[in-house]
Amino acid sequence: MPYGTILDGTRWSFPDLKTLLAKASPARSGDELAGIAAESAIERVAAQLALADLPLKTCLDEVVIPYEADEVTRLIVDSHDAAAFAPIAHLTIGEFREFLLDPATSAVDLSGLAPGLTPEMAAAVSKLCRVQDLIAVAAKTHVTTRFRNTIGLPSRLSTRLQPNHPTDESRGIAASLLDGILHGAGDAVVGVNPATDRLEDYIRIVTLLDDIRLKLDAPTQSCCLGHVTTAIEAINRGAPVDLVFQSIAGSEKANRGFGVDLKLLDEACQAGLSLQRGSIGDNVMYFETGQGSALSADAHFGVDQQTMEARAYAVARHYRPLIVNTVVGFIGPEYLFNGKEIIRAGLEDHFCGKLLGLPMGCDVCYTNHAEADQDDMDVLLTVLSAAGVTFVIVVPGADDVMLNYQSLAYHDVAYVRRTLNRPAAPEFEAWLQRVGLARTGLDPALSAAVRDTAAVAPALRYLEGLLA
Repeated sequence: MPYGTILDGTRWSFPDLKTLLAKASPARSGDELAGIAAESAIERVAAQLALADLPLKTCLDEVVIPYEADEVTRLIVDSHDAAAFAPIAHLTIGEFREFLLDPATSAVDLSGLAPGLTPEMAAAVSKLCRVQDLIAVAAKTHVTTRFRNTIGLPSRLSTRLQPNHPTDESRGIAASLLDGILHGAGDAVVGVNPATDRLEDYIRIVTLLDDIRLKLDAPTQSCCLGHVTTAIEAINRGAPVDLVFQSIAGSEKANRGFGVDLKLLDEACQAGLSLQRGSIGDNVMYFETGQGSALSADAHFGVDQQTMEARAYAVARHYRPLIVNTVVGFIGPEYLFNGKEIIRAGLEDHFCGKLLGLPMGCDVCYTNHAEADQDDMDVLLTVLSAAGVTFVIVVPGADDVMLNYQSLAYHDVAYVRRTLNRPAAPEFEAWLQRVGLARTGLDPALSAAVRDTAAVAPALRYLEGLLA
């Protein structure tokens, strides 16, 4: 049905929900590339006004991708918790924004609402939020998960240590890993993006990561970010797989482009659970997403890229993941053109993921041909940390030599820990102090004496053996 409003004497009309959501979106290059963006700032404001007056339950009554044609839509509709939605079912989208910002609305309230929210609801309300709104709401939304440590506790920031290597060489991976550990990184996961998807390399990498973890006796988890079919086969062969990884998107067609569907993800999750490798929890899945992935696969069905991104979070939450992150600037300037668009998108993704009940992190990143630089990443890291982001990704020197993009460096997280008082996961932080890698909860002790600690010395000898 059409939706509309009157602005400055002009009647604006939008034929359906997906058009209204697209026109109300803050400007970004991906929606312009798709030909669905507002044609002017006036049209964008008109769409936002119409969206604000729309009943929240419209997002249940009118799907943006047909139920019969898309298994992600079916998952969203069939898993909706009407009882959790009931307390806010009477609100408009604008009133829902006011409810979220109300100081009386607590973290407990937001946690209880999550099963009753659809991705379209989260995306819609985010389009009415300014940056400080996205930060304020996300900051009081907490999602906690566990495997070998506890991720997502209030006022803590975890990190994915990403020791990639352009040829998957074990020595290079190990050297980068230990460099990151010495900086206090790696409590969310030690995760390697493999240069190939060969089963032999996958098994070698997860075995290497697990060997170093055991030698360090560190309370963390590891992951090789190969395809889930590779992970399943590795598990069948007895490989030490902690987390099962997969990139996902917001439509069935886009997920087919990643070589997955919900049935395959079900199988992967069950395979990970079967190993029972978690010591304090059983959240075994790790998902990555990113605005523009559905558009780049021609699988967005005329839906704006931020709403499509939120739909990916419905897929993720179905599997109770340990961690999820948007690789916010990785896909390129065709989808997020500059630093301003990347910063806004990172905050939107984090906001929507948290509202939907996900342990949401972010790869604070950009490609070398985007209109962005490391100053923009400093801003995004800082505002995400203020918003309570679950984790960020760190790589040696902020420069990923395998994937060829710019992210965060190890020392960037030390800045947040000191400046905003954001320690690591409690079990990992206690370990850092116990082995002498941190003098206090926020102060990595990066001195030569660190290398002589009882815990780190075996791992350094292991690295020396690899180098021999």
